[in-house]
Amino acid sequence: MPDKVKVRPISGLKPHKKPERETYLRARLNGFRGQLVKPARLRWITLIFMSLVVAMLLSPNVLTRPASYKVGDVASRDIKASQDFLVENKELTEKDREKASREVQAVYDFDGSALNLIPSIREAFDLARDSLKNAAAQNGQETPRSAPQEKALPLKSEPYLFAKDRFFGILEISVDDRLFDNLARIAFSSLLEETVISLVTEISERGVVTSKAAMKTHMDKGGIVLHEIYSKKENTVTDPDRFFDLQAAKNYIRNQSKALQEKAVSAEITEVAIKLAQSLVRPNLTFNQRETEARRELARESVKPVFFKIKKGEMIVREGERIGPEHVLKLEAETKSSRPIDLIGRIPAMTILIGILFASIYFVGLMRTKSTADLLFNASVFLSLFLITWTFNFVAGEIERGFPYLSSAALLFGMPVAIGAMLISIFQGVGAAASFSLILSVFASLATGARVEFFIYFFVSSLIAAYGVRNCTERVILIKAGLMVGLINVILSLAVQMIYGTLSSLDAIVACLAGFMGGLLSGIVATGVLPLAEIAFGFTTDIKLLELSNMDQPLLRELMVQAPGTYHHSVVISNMVEATAKAVHANPLLAKVSAYYHDIGKIKKPLYFIENQSGGENKHEKLAPSMSSLILISHVKDAVELAREQKLGREIIDIIQQHHGTSLISYFFHKAQERQLSKSGKITEIKEEDFRYPGPKPQTKEAGLVMLADMVEAASRSLVDPTPARIQGMVQKIINKVFSDGQMDDCELTLKDLHVIAKGFNKTLSGIFHHRIEYPETAPGQAKKVRNGNSDHVAAEDSGTRKPEDKTEVEETLRRLGLS
Repeated sequence: MPDKVKVRPISGLKPHKKPERETYLRARLNGFRGQLVKPARLRWITLIFMSLVVAMLLSPNVLTRPASYKVGDVASRDIKASQDFLVENKELTEKDREKASREVQAVYDFDGSALNLIPSIREAFDLARDSLKNAAAQNGQETPRSAPQEKALPLKSEPYLFAKDRFFGILEISVDDRLFDNLARIAFSSLLEETVISLVTEISERGVVTSKAAMKTHMDKGGIVLHEIYSKKENTVTDPDRFFDLQAAKNYIRNQSKALQEKAVSAEITEVAIKLAQSLVRPNLTFNQRETEARRELARESVKPVFFKIKKGEMIVREGERIGPEHVLKLEAETKSSRPIDLIGRIPAMTILIGILFASIYFVGLMRTKSTADLLFNASVFLSLFLITWTFNFVAGEIERGFPYLSSAALLFGMPVAIGAMLISIFQGVGAAASFSLILSVFASLATGARVEFFIYFFVSSLIAAYGVRNCTERVILIKAGLMVGLINVILSLAVQMIYGTLSSLDAIVACLAGFMGGLLSGIVATGVLPLAEIAFGFTTDIKLLELSNMDQPLLRELMVQAPGTYHHSVVISNMVEATAKAVHANPLLAKVSAYYHDIGKIKKPLYFIENQSGGENKHEKLAPSMSSLILISHVKDAVELAREQKLGREIIDIIQQHHGTSLISYFFHKAQERQLSKSGKITEIKEEDFRYPGPKPQTKEAGLVMLADMVEAASRSLVDPTPARIQGMVQKIINKVFSDGQMDDCELTLKDLHVIAKGFNKTLSGIFHHRIEYPETAPGQAKKVRNGNSDHVAAEDSGTRKPEDKTEVEETLRRLGLS
């Protein structure tokens, strides 16, 4: 590994430090997140979550599935009460609730203090007196206090009219010119004011209601509740005669004339006070409908339901008996009679049972995954399809209720369960898809009622779907597989219908149509979900690989322009690995596409790599060996970053990262040793780790193939006379060197595979470096001979021969490549 670059702070500047508490909390959070996403822990979290969801959806129906009956159905068996329980008598309960609601007394809001009216009366009188006084002063008059009856202002003057409007506006009553004239003559005396207040207060304390007839109706139910607005006190009133209506209140005020005169109130003031008080009378007792309805509803809810008891062992319904409304009530009560603790206890028990099943399947190896992404994908597909199955079963039951001539069992054949098998087969192979289909079919049949025929139906259709997309290189294959599954579903649904009925029934037609549509829908949905799964989980399918193998991809076109030598090198390697991959049971398409992109990191510094220098200046001559090695090593990191930006897929990125493994850059390592030796006479200070690629070593067959082909193709360029024998010796030497360096320790390539790879490389390179015919030179003016009737084989001078290169230059090239 290269030395880490140390950044020193500029003198005089202190690096910014975050608060210690914030740093500590962030470190703890990152540590917790790292612990959570550990593969082993993530497997257990996924297992528990899946088990809990499935248990919640299956429980309790999977353990005790009661028969569902409607009014008019015929009981298929005797049903007895499993324990004592109570059945609600809804008719009697409703009668009791209606009675309780009717007995609730009406609520009336009462404002008996006249607190809002008295301040308005005083304000109006004060304003009127001040207005008359100010107006009189402006006219040079003095309002005679001893004779208030004397007119102080002209009746139609502007101040007079203003005082009148303001007076009636404050009291919120209609304007009465005659009344105001009388008040003005008396000069709004204090005695008049107090007389009016006393009359209004007496009426308000008794209470004024808008409609006495409506109040009497409420009184017939046991009286009314009088709710004091300000004191919040309530009392019950049963005598409606204690209250006034508007007319009765006015009559009562009129009858107070004699009583006022007995109190030494003049007749004129009495008359004016009575008329003004009658105008001010307004209802202060109102019916509160909202509060009354709320109390009635509360009374209804407080009434306890009426039950009758069913004893344990009592016959609820007999076999062959027609189901009536009372039977339905008893059956529903029997279903709900289980204690809540029993229902709650079933979910953990069911979770443990299902969790042990999942764990056994996983650890035995039926569904063992290669990576965390595979595990999460399998769990997501399983839960999604199980939820779809559960929902489909529920919807089918609701459709049967709305359309009795349609059977829910016939509609269940339309479940698109084969989607999961298609996706798993494409991403993980047919073997994983078969195991997945077995597990999903078991739980899908449990969700539909644990029927054996549906288990066989789901399992067979899923296997056919997985087999149909085993070599999916085009999206149309998914649709074809869906059609094939649909046809198989038709046959299976007909077979099931023959077991339970006849082929001439409507159920048989519905089952066939549903089965065919379910298969077709599986192909269509899988086609749409496939690219989403590729993006979400980083999968790379053969379809995506074919898209990436197009040489018009922007990244490959940029490689061809920026680094033509690297581009040609990558194309040659792709041919080598594609021709060899199938023989060692690797994916030829993945190996080929990975070879295209394995050196894309050289785009950033193309002239620092020998294949792009074209005989020009070698930029490494002016650099230290350690810096040169850093530049060479950096092309792997740059390639990985470009691949992630372009979303090439996890498999290709891994091969890019592993295609040099931890191999040694021997040319610059030896050069650094020679330079150190010439300076200090010792070489102990040079670390070999600084001149090795960071790795990791190849983890797959495809990564090992690309690594071997990369080194072999680079070495083949240095051969002076590439005869088959020399090519074979060079290839064997390279493979032995890589093997002895331990670069193949982590991949699945065996010694036999390495022998097969060597033969394949020999064949491919021999075809590339085949000997051409050496054409004789022609004298000037002499026509060039055409060999074999094809003038295209006639070349320029020395076109068919290779000029022998200097031996020293060849050896240096081999050392630069790390092959000597």
